[in-house]
Amino acid sequence: MHLQEWTMEEQEQLIHFMTTNTWPYHGNSDPGRNLIEKAIEEGGYESDEVKTFWVENDNKEKVGIVKIYDLQDAIPLFDLRIADISRGHGYGTKALRLVAEYVFGLSEKKNRLEGHTRQDNLAMRKTFERAGFVKEAHLRQAWFSPKENSYYDAVTYGITREDFMAGTTTPVIWEDVENGKNTKRPFKIPNFPDSFESERLIIRAPKLEDAQEAWNAIRVSLPALRKWMPWAQPEPELHMTEESLRDAVANFITREDLRFHLIHKETGRFVGSSGLHRINWTIPKFEIGYWLSTDFEGQGYMTEAVQRIEQFAFEQLGARRVEIRCDEGNAKSRSVAERAGFVLEGTLKQDSLSPDGNVLRNTCIYAKID
Repeated sequence: MHLQEWTMEEQEQLIHFMTTNTWPYHGNSDPGRNLIEKAIEEGGYESDEVKTFWVENDNKEKVGIVKIYDLQDAIPLFDLRIADISRGHGYGTKALRLVAEYVFGLSEKKNRLEGHTRQDNLAMRKTFERAGFVKEAHLRQAWFSPKENSYYDAVTYGITREDFMAGTTTPVIWEDVENGKNTKRPFKIPNFPDSFESERLIIRAPKLEDAQEAWNAIRVSLPALRKWMPWAQPEPELHMTEESLRDAVANFITREDLRFHLIHKETGRFVGSSGLHRINWTIPKFEIGYWLSTDFEGQGYMTEAVQRIEQFAFEQLGARRVEIRCDEGNAKSRSVAERAGFVLEGTLKQDSLSPDGNVLRNTCIYAKID
């Protein structure tokens, strides 16, 4: 995959690309020919400040276009667009890495590269994260959509020259000032894949299209889940699962919480959910949580998943500590922790309420350390 510089001779191709694809999350979701012609004429696609490139795949097919602007500044910006038919193939992430490579390869030694998107544009936010960009701002009611005559929140992502050259990701420390002094030490979140495998499972980040299968698994497993899971108390409805998944996708993108879905390799069926929660990136330490569809109980799937996620945490995320916390009376959950080799460090007496809020319960803390 590569970037191919756009030329004025390709004006009609650019107009065709911009007017025949859909741009639901852009300020102007339906640009017309006249608007694009005017922008070209005024140097909006080619000038000392602006460079435009076709995004071409390995077959030299034009799958997208990217405009890099403010090139005379130390901090360029960009506008990346992938064609409708080419979305979902990972082109956006690869293109964004190529854009960063181009910008940081300029002789002027640019400090950083940044881009903006609508807060609910989860696909673009995931593209930013996969390319090593960091969320640096959340601007409330800052993105106007003329088509809907409504304002949305906007988010800003950036990558520094230092991080790009080192292949690292340095998150913003949001709560960084107390009494006028920086009270928290900087830390780096490593780049990592959002999908990996165990012997029988694909373990991957959640997707919105998982909602139906996840909801079905919750309904089948409800009698077992209700005894231990507060979120399983209300009668499950599909829209509740969809809302939970939207939050999970967003939290995965921002690295605030890493939910994983467990998918059976041979059948493609939804097996259950696990993940790394209560994350403290400064150490780093994580807590593994999990639930299994009753259709797959008794076959060792959750132990397999926990062992693989634990390996991922230590090897990919640099974990120094991984915990499993569960109710003292939850024999199945405790059995998973023990089979996976976690050590019982202690039991917190009367530490939590039962999911129905009626009984005080004890919490067992299992852990592994690096």
